[in-house]
Amino acid sequence: MKNQYIAYCGLNCETCEARIATINNDDLLRKNVAESWSKLNAVEITPEMINCTGCRMNGPKTPFCESLCPIRQCALKKGIQTCGECPDVKTCEKAQMILGTSDEARRNLGL
Repeated sequence: MKNQYIAYCGLNCETCEARIATINNDDLLRKNVAESWSKLNAVEITPEMINCTGCRMNGPKTPFCESLCPIRQCALKKGIQTCGECPDVKTCEKAQMILGTSDEARRNLGL
């Protein structure tokens, strides 16, 4: 896969507000993303947690992307670039968390 900003799940990290806040060192955007994600996920997310350069890129990751995302952990374990390479992707419950609701992610993975 040529675009390193396509996450394991097919989402485009290049358009992720956490990545945008990180590369622009935008503390106001970090604060806004933390508030939004806290409400969306019903957990406390602080602006300090909003540092990520992309799921498959070298550099910092949000705590969820680094160690909690089951899709990323599975792909790393399998040694694949994205879920699009996995023969089980169409029946995978983990992948369906994203692919079941995102046409963009499916297109990015060629599904």
